[in-house]
Amino acid sequence: MAAEVTGEDIVRSMSDGRRSFGEWSSASLHDAVGGQGDVFQRSGREIDEEEELKWEALGRLPTYDRLRKGILKQVLENGRVNYEEIDITKLGVQEKKYILESILKTAEEDNEKFLHRMRDRIDRVGIEIPKIEVRFEHLSVEGDAYIGTRALPTLLNTTLNVVEGLLGYIKLLPFKKRVVKILKDVSGIVKPSRIRKNYTPPGTCWKNGQGSKGRVTYCGHELSEFFPQRTCAYISQHDLHHGEMTVRETLDFSGRCLGVGARYDLLAELSRRELVADIKPDPEIDAFMKATAVEGQETSLVTDYILKILGLEICADILVGDEMRRGISGGQKKRSTTALINSNLCKLNGAGEMLVGPAKAFFMDEISTGLDSSTTFQIIRFMRQMVHIMDVTMIISLLQPAPETYDLFDHIILLSDGFKCPERKGVANFLQEVTSRKDQEQYWFRRDIPYQYISVPEFVAHFNNYCIGQQLHEEIQVPFDSNKTHPAALVKEKL
Repeated sequence: MAAEVTGEDIVRSMSDGRRSFGEWSSASLHDAVGGQGDVFQRSGREIDEEEELKWEALGRLPTYDRLRKGILKQVLENGRVNYEEIDITKLGVQEKKYILESILKTAEEDNEKFLHRMRDRIDRVGIEIPKIEVRFEHLSVEGDAYIGTRALPTLLNTTLNVVEGLLGYIKLLPFKKRVVKILKDVSGIVKPSRIRKNYTPPGTCWKNGQGSKGRVTYCGHELSEFFPQRTCAYISQHDLHHGEMTVRETLDFSGRCLGVGARYDLLAELSRRELVADIKPDPEIDAFMKATAVEGQETSLVTDYILKILGLEICADILVGDEMRRGISGGQKKRSTTALINSNLCKLNGAGEMLVGPAKAFFMDEISTGLDSSTTFQIIRFMRQMVHIMDVTMIISLLQPAPETYDLFDHIILLSDGFKCPERKGVANFLQEVTSRKDQEQYWFRRDIPYQYISVPEFVAHFNNYCIGQQLHEEIQVPFDSNKTHPAALVKEKL
């Protein structure tokens, strides 16, 4: 709670001269920003006179200037509280660090509170966050792939593949690849605000899919009606970076390529509604949201936020590296890959950015490759917070996650009758092995009925007859009303 300041104190404070934001001591700033109450409780309690005057003066500015100004407070050496107006477009390194520390002292403990504070500010003025519902109906995907030992990436197989490919191209030798059915007549709904785990047996050729049949819609819209490349995002299993750039430069470059889109306009609407309702926003949250909506900056506050929550601060200014350059570790590189999409994600929520594009649906393929279980758990927990609080649509594919990571997911659907997971067996491993011909028998517990291998199509048939499968079938028969889609949910402009 800020100390009360009388009119005489204001005059005395102004006569002493105002300090620039860069001259604040870190200890004083820490005392000033610590202990902030809920942002919307401020309208129901007595507000310090000087702070109220500052907010009133800020509210009288034109929208363009108001969205580039923020108010932070500092504790002077004599113990008095002073409120400083800052220019968001001219924040230095130390200023950005102070703002970030004021809202996120410890990433593991404060990130969820931080997201809730932003979501509460948005909900307070009745702004709806756009959501995406993805539907796929009778989807079938197949591709050409080598079977058995020929699929292994050995030197011999690689050489044979190249030779056979050349001979097959000139019609001297038939191709030995076989058609592999990746998906067969699959239907389902991916709803927002739920994090889903996709179980795929090792060796499934997701990336080799060539032919596809079926229908995929986003909020009832066909893929030809908008730009999927800017509406959804895909994280590959492979790390593709420029080795000569640092981690910070990589994220800043990604952020500038993504741009701010319509975030600025919606932030203006948020500010306008707060002004009409006489709501004083949390100064630190307001400064953070405005800083992440400013376009054209070489470095963004969102980058610092991502580096902190993913534990990349220690290597922020180290080259990413490649085969010819020494750089960050494999685990750090994998987190940087995730961060490139998170820079998209965080740009969505960082300034009310979940209200706008570009991407609000995320599909992640084996993002735990090269990471230890602890780091994987931290990243998935962060993703879960983003999904639940900011209504993101997300599917994640992981190979044999740890039990504590598995528990973070909301939806895992793989049903069967006659199989039981042993008490000391990880559920994640059980779900993968129960569909395997080699491992399935060990989980059969019906002693009165002889074991017989149950194929994947039989699993599908049992699921369709189950109450959840029938409920899904009934729900997907009702078309999604595309007229109810939020205008900012799907990006319909290429640039």
